[in-house]
Amino acid sequence: MLDIKFIRDHKDIIKDAARKKMLSFDVDLLISKDDERRALQTLIDDKKSEQNKLGLFIANPSHLGSGYQKEEVLGKMKVLKDEIKLEEEKLITIMKEWQELMLSVPNIPDMSVPEGKSEDDNVEYKTWGQIPTFDFKVKDQIELCNDLGIADFERGTKIAGFRGYVLKGAGARIQFALWQFVNDFMINKGYDPMIVPSLVRRETLLGTGYLPQSEEDLYKTQDDTFLAGTGEVSAMSFYAGEVLEKADLPKKLVAFSTCFRREAGSHSKDTKGLIRVHEFYKVEQLILCEASHEQSVNYHEELLKNAEEIMQALKIPHRVLLMCSADMGLGVVKKYDIEAWVPSQNTYRETHSASYFHDFQTRRLNIRYKDTDGKLRFAHSLNNTAIATPRILVPLLENYQQADGSIIVPDVLIPYMNGLKVIKK
Repeated sequence: MLDIKFIRDHKDIIKDAARKKMLSFDVDLLISKDDERRALQTLIDDKKSEQNKLGLFIANPSHLGSGYQKEEVLGKMKVLKDEIKLEEEKLITIMKEWQELMLSVPNIPDMSVPEGKSEDDNVEYKTWGQIPTFDFKVKDQIELCNDLGIADFERGTKIAGFRGYVLKGAGARIQFALWQFVNDFMINKGYDPMIVPSLVRRETLLGTGYLPQSEEDLYKTQDDTFLAGTGEVSAMSFYAGEVLEKADLPKKLVAFSTCFRREAGSHSKDTKGLIRVHEFYKVEQLILCEASHEQSVNYHEELLKNAEEIMQALKIPHRVLLMCSADMGLGVVKKYDIEAWVPSQNTYRETHSASYFHDFQTRRLNIRYKDTDGKLRFAHSLNNTAIATPRILVPLLENYQQADGSIIVPDVLIPYMNGLKVIKK
C-alpha cells in the first residue's frame, strides 16, 4: 500500500505503474473517493465540535452567554447526534470502498525493470553452469522417482487427491538433507532461523499483499483463516504493529514452513510429478531494513546472491531472469527469478523468486522504526526463496542421473545423507 498523499501528488506515476504492470486500476476514482472521505470526515468533526460546545452549556450555561435556552440546546444536540450517526454510517461505507481501492494501488517499478506485456518479455540476466549432455536416453523426474522407489504418486493421489505425492526412502532423506544444508548455509550468513505457521489470518495476507488479488489460489478454512503459500506471510507479519529499534535493523530471517497453493488456473500444467503440487515446503529468506532505496537495492542483490550460491553449491545449472513489469505482481518494485535446467524438458524452470517492496508491505502491516531524528518511518521489506521442495528435486534428480538409472548425491548433501553418495534401486 502506498501513502495516499503520495498517490494524490503523483497520480500520473500511479497510472503509469498500472499500465506497466498490465493492471486495471482507476486512480481518479480513488482520489474522488478520498475527496468524499475527507469532506465527510471534516463535516463529522465540525458537528462533533459544535456538539461539544453545546454540551458545555448544559454543564455551565454561562459559557455560551445569554440567548440560549436549555430546551433549545438539547434539541439541537439531538439533531446533531442523529445527523452524526447517519454521516458516520455513510463514512463506514465510503471507508470500505476507499480501503479496497487503496489495497489495489500498484507499487511503482524500479527504473531498471524492463517494460513488457508477459513473461515472454523477461530478460535473461545471467547464466551459471554447463548444461549437461547425456550419452543415454534421459529419464524425467517421474520415471526416476518410480524406478528408484523414492516417490509414490499413485498412493499420494489415493491419500490426498489431485497432485498428491509421497516421498519415501532416499527421496525423503534427500529432502531433509536439502532443508538442513540450506538452513545451515543461511544461519552461517547471519540469518535468524524461524519455523512459522502455515495457517494464517486474513490480515496477514492483506498485509503482505496476497489479498485481495490472489484469493482464488489460497485454501480457506471455515474460520476465515487461510493456508499460506509461502513462509513470507507469517515471517513478515511477525513484527506487525511494532516499532523496531533502528540499531536492530536489518532484521535478517530464514523461515521454514509448509506451504499450500490451489494452483488455480493451472489444471493442465504439470499435473504429474513434483513441480506444481498443492502441498510443499519452503525455506524463505526475508529482510527488514531502513527506509532507504539504496539499502533495498543492495539487500535485494544479497538475497539473489545467497540463492545463487546455494544453487552453485548443489551444482545445478541455472539462469537468472530480470522480470519485466507485467510479470512482477502488485507490490513488487523489482524482481529476479532463478530458473534451473530440467534436462527432460530441455528448458529452464523456476525455482526461486527474489523481490523487494520498499514500504508497500510494512505500511499495510504497520512495521516502523524510530529514526535518529526521532521520526517514525516504515521499514522496507524484501524476500527470496532459499529452497523450495520438492520442486528443486526435479532439476537435481534429472541433472545427476546416470546411465544405470542411479542418482549421484551432490557433494554438499552427502554429510546430511549419512554418507550416502549414490541413490540406487
